[in-house]
Amino acid sequence: MRDRPGLLRFVTYAIVGAVGTLAQYAILVASVAMHWFSPVIASVIGAVVGAVINYLLNARITFRTHAHSSALPKFAITALLGVVINEVLMKVLIDFLGMNYLIAQIIATLVVLGVTYGINLVWTFRRAGTRLNS
Repeated sequence: MRDRPGLLRFVTYAIVGAVGTLAQYAILVASVAMHWFSPVIASVIGAVVGAVINYLLNARITFRTHAHSSALPKFAITALLGVVINEVLMKVLIDFLGMNYLIAQIIATLVVLGVTYGINLVWTFRRAGTRLNS
């Protein structure tokens, strides 16, 4: 396969992201079940917790960087964009389309995964002078 390193990096990103996603879903389900928050608010809170977990794991495992002074602000901006996309999708899918909140969250998760991976690959964790497939 021509872009095997790129595919491996994406798979690693997805696996590492599953840890943050599990935290997000746990917060979402517990908050809704306990009637603490609406699904949209619970999802946003979970997404923020998941983003912190994902930064720590992706910096160390997926992208293997120690340049936190440059990567952390970029990751925070990217994560914020992911949280906003997540919130908008959850609001539209639940409140306007009447979708079950867990199905809506799965769809939002897949969209955010694709968007944030692309941004993190080409901007957040990109090392100066390196090719994307290396």
